[in-house]
Amino acid sequence: MDDDDLQKIRQARLQELAQQGGQQSQGGDNKKQQEDEARKSVISQILTPEAADRLGRISMVKESRARDLENRLIMMARSNQIRQRITDEELVKLINMLDEQKADESKIVFSRRKGVFDEDDDFYDM
Repeated sequence: MDDDDLQKIRQARLQELAQQGGQQSQGGDNKKQQEDEARKSVISQILTPEAADRLGRISMVKESRARDLENRLIMMARSNQIRQRITDEELVKLINMLDEQKADESKIVFSRRKGVFDEDDDFYDM
C-alpha cells in the first residue's frame, strides 16, 4: 500500500469515529432531555399551577436551589408523603423548613487558642 492509500484509510476511519462520537453525545443529550421531561411531568402532577409558577421563578434565580426543592418533592411523592397537590402556601412552608435545616448545617464556629500565641509576645523588652 502507498502512503496515499494509508492516509485515505486513516481519514475515513477518523470520520467514522467522529460520527460515532457525535451520535453518542446526541444520545446523552436525548437521555438528559427525557429525564428533564419526566421530572417536569412529576412536578406538574404534584404542584398546583401557582406553586409550579413559584418553583419556576426560583429556578430562574437559583437553579441549584430549585433542583434541590424538586428532588425533595419527588422523593416525598415516591414515599407517599404527599396525599394531594401542594399549594403555593404549602410550598412556601416547605421552603422555609429547608432554609431552617440548611441554616443549622452551615453555622461556622471559630475557636481561637489563647495563651499559645499572644499579640503581646511580639514586643520583647530587651
